[in-house]
Amino acid sequence: MRTLVIETSTAACSVALIEAGAVIASAHEVVGRGHAERLIPMIAELPDGGRAGRILVDCGPGSFTGVRVGIAAARGLAFGWDAEVRGFASLPLVAAAAFTSRPDLSDLAVVLEGGHGEVFMQSFEANPLRATGPFASLRPEAALAALAGRPAFGNGIRHLAPLDPALDLTERLPDAAHAILLADDLTALPARPIYGRAPDAKPKALA
Repeated sequence: MRTLVIETSTAACSVALIEAGAVIASAHEVVGRGHAERLIPMIAELPDGGRAGRILVDCGPGSFTGVRVGIAAARGLAFGWDAEVRGFASLPLVAAAAFTSRPDLSDLAVVLEGGHGEVFMQSFEANPLRATGPFASLRPEAALAALAGRPAFGNGIRHLAPLDPALDLTERLPDAAHAILLADDLTALPARPIYGRAPDAKPKALA
């Protein structure tokens, strides 16, 4: 079955078509906050307009707006194409790509921008890829302590670099094409947002 992958959880916007165990087309752009403007045109530029029997969408954690844009598009296309839609998380996506690029590593951490000066962080082991704990939204100083010297990958590493220049840090943005590296159990989430931190606006207490 052909699969369309949608990834919009960071400043990057990417899409990919996967079929018969191979990526047959993909696109990746750094758009900042322009996901709503670029996502559908990027899908339309894929073979057959990106039409697929299954859609995988990144549910976060990451950009609040970006994640919601991606999920809304996935749900809309799934309805129009009568396709199934499932989700995956941004952190294991980056971890899978990182382990592929650095096969010498047995463990690492993914650190993504979390907003308000915080980062989303989670640690992983390889072979098979698995998280060694839940993800957390942390201040950079707390993330540095939790890192415990492990190599770190992601777009949140810029917050850690000034704290310890000796760290093994690699800038990396999620890429939809790397979803091919994820095992089935990592691509079976419900297509709804994974929020990494509590909302800023608090509901008023009842009188």
